[in-house]
Amino acid sequence: MTGVHLITSPLGQKRLELILELVPKARTISMLVNPTFPNTEMEVRDVQAAAIANGRELRTFNASTVAEIDEAFAALADQHAEALIVASDPFFSTRPDQFAALAARHGIPGIYPFREFVAAGGLISYGTSLAGAYREMGRYAGRILKGEKPADLPVIQPTTFEMVINLKTAKALGLGVPPMLHARADEVIE
Repeated sequence: MTGVHLITSPLGQKRLELILELVPKARTISMLVNPTFPNTEMEVRDVQAAAIANGRELRTFNASTVAEIDEAFAALADQHAEALIVASDPFFSTRPDQFAALAARHGIPGIYPFREFVAAGGLISYGTSLAGAYREMGRYAGRILKGEKPADLPVIQPTTFEMVINLKTAKALGLGVPPMLHARADEVIE
C-alpha cells in the first residue's frame, strides 16, 4: 500500500535514549539489524552518532533469516549484551514472539520498534502504531475506491508515536522502571 509512511528508522536515536533510561549502566549497546533492508545503513549511522554522543559503544549484529535471528541472540548472549536495540525492519516485525522469547531466554533488555513486541513479552517499544497505520491505509484505500487518484493523494505520516513498557519483563530482568519513564508511557503492560 502506498501513501502511508511509518517513520520507523529515524526513531533509532530516541530508542537509544529510552533504553539507556532503563539500563543506565550499559556501556555497550547492541543493535540487531537486517543487512538486506534498505534503511539499515541510515538507522545504524544515526544510532551510532547518538551512542557516541552518550559515551557508549555500539555493536551491530546481523540477521536476515529466522535461523540468523537465533544465531544473533546466541552471539549477543556470548558477548554479554547489556542492552539491545532491534532495528526497524518489515521481516523483524513478523517475528515478535521469537524476539521476545529469545530476549527473555538470554536475559537481554531490548527496545523494539512496535508495541507488538512488548505485547509478546519484550521490554519496551517506541514507534508508530501499526494498528493506526493500518487504519490510515484502509481510509486511503477507501478514498481510491471512491474514485480519487492515488497520484493526487498526499503521503500520510504519523504525528504521534507510542511508548509501551512491559513491567513483568522489567521485573524478570531485575530492572526498575524510573517513575518519569513510567509516566510518559502510552501503555504499561503488567
